[in-house]
Formats: sequence, C-alpha cells, structure tokens
Amino acid sequence: MNNVAGFDSVEDVVRGLAGQRYVCSRQIATTVFLADRMGKPILVEGPAGVGKTELAKALSGALGQELIRLQCYEGLDENKALYEWEYAKQLLYTQLLKEKLGELLAGAESLSEALGRLLAQDEVFFSESFLLPRPLLRAIRSEAPTVLLVDEVDKAEPEFEAFLLEVLSDFQVSVPELGTLKARHIPRVILTSNNTREIADTLRRRCLHLYIDYPDMEQESEIVRARVPEIHSRLLAQVVGFVQSLRRLDIRKPPSIGETLDWARALVLLNAEELEPALVEETLSLILKHQEDLQKVRSDIHRLTRQVAGP
Repeated sequence: MNNVAGFDSVEDVVRGLAGQRYVCSRQIATTVFLADRMGKPILVEGPAGVGKTELAKALSGALGQELIRLQCYEGLDENKALYEWEYAKQLLYTQLLKEKLGELLAGAESLSEALGRLLAQDEVFFSESFLLPRPLLRAIRSEAPTVLLVDEVDKAEPEFEAFLLEVLSDFQVSVPELGTLKARHIPRVILTSNNTREIADTLRRRCLHLYIDYPDMEQESEIVRARVPEIHSRLLAQVVGFVQSLRRLDIRKPPSIGETLDWARALVLLNAEELEPALVEETLSLILKHQEDLQKVRSDIHRLTRQVAGP
C-alpha cells in the first residue's frame, strides 16, 4: 500500500493548482501540502459555491490522477458507496453453466464427487469478476493513485460517517465473500461540507481541517481574470465590487464564485465594458437565484452600481 508524494513544497501546490486555473490562498496550499505529505484526508467546510469541490478537481488535474467522486445524500449506505454484485452477469453465467452441466459432471464416479464439482463453480459467482465497485472501492482498488472526493458529506446520515471513518482509517474494506480488500495506493481524500449539520468529532480528528470562505476582492479578481481572461479591466473591477457588495446584504443566497464567473462571461458576450444600471437589471438573475433577493436588489440597483462605478 503506497502513498506517493505529489508536491515538493507549498509553492509547488500554488503553482500546480494555478495551472488548473484554481487561485488559492497560502492557507489552502499549506493544508494541501501537509495532507499530501502526512497521508491525511482534508475536510473542507464553507458556504456553497466557494470552490470546495473545485479544489478536488484542481488537485486531480495538477497531479494527473483520476478524480473519483462519491456524492453524498440522505439514505446513502455502505453498499451504494462500496460495491454491488452484478446479478445480471451472474444470471448469464448460470445459463452458461447449465449448458455445460453435462460436460462438468462427466466422469464423476459418485454423487459426492459431482456435488464437489458443482460447489467449486459456486465460488466463481462471488469473485471479483462479478463485483461492481462503487466509488470507495474503486479508489481503494485502483491500479494507480487517485483523488477521492467525498462531496457534501453533511448530507449523509451520522451512521455513514462512522463507516466512512473506518474506511479512511485503514484504507481497506471487508467483502464477506472475498475477504479483506486492501488499498493498492492510498488515495488523496477530500471531504466537503456545506455545514448543513455538524460533522462528528471523530471524523474531524481523522482529517486536516480547512475552511474556505468567500474570497476578498483581490482574490476574486484573480479568479475571474484566470477564468475569463478576455474581460475588460474596468468591467472586472466593477463586477467583483458589485458581487462583494451583494454578499454584505441581508439576502437569502449570496452569489457564489461560480455565479460571479457566469455573470462575467455573460457581460463579455454582451460586449460590455462597464456596468450600467439597465445592464445590471437585465442580467441580475445570473447571480441571484431567489425572487425575494432579486426584488430587494432591484430596488437598490442605482446606488449599488454607483458605488462600484469608480472615477
């Protein structure tokens, strides 16, 4: 079971993620570097849309390793996360076995010998050939190192957390019909949470913790510039300033980084060079997704636009 180091330094993390157009803080880069060297999972918490899932995708790209994603939801259990048996394939094998039954039993000199031959075939039904791995088992049994993303772990029940903790502690799973399957390589693991419920302390202790909040104006400008390089510099400053001002308002759902990027791309497509109240009103639904938020902000568009207009 191997854990191959992927980064030489914190600066190497920054460069690697930047190569995937992921702009990260020194804190994020340091946590990723330490997790890489210590072989620990990272529990990433923060509001929806601040780049938690994107961090796993960027890490996968920077390391050139497959990203395996387990999307958590209410009702997720061990079987859905680990494996299932391919019953259709087993049924097909049963039909083939019936056709070959005569050949299989030919020459058997006693009932016990014939039964022994049949029982020997039964083991084939529950071999890895008929095992359909789900994300956790895929990551553990992969021939090459992988990045395992356990996304929105707070949506799963606490019982699933306990099972997950066991897997992440030993990086092996028990399949009753096959025995214990150990990891060929320890996957790099990122768990994300939107804080919809409290994560158990036992799981927290197993992980390095990272909280990602909405970026400040400078960092968000870097993110937009990296993803929408064609945007006019004046428009970039105004877009980021406007979004930052929305996040300070008492609204139901502040704009995510992804929504900032969508808005910036839309404004570029509209050949905009600066924000104007009419243009903001026409495109506001790209960054605000709830009607009450739209109504609240529309009544204040002129003031908000003047604030970011600049000289």
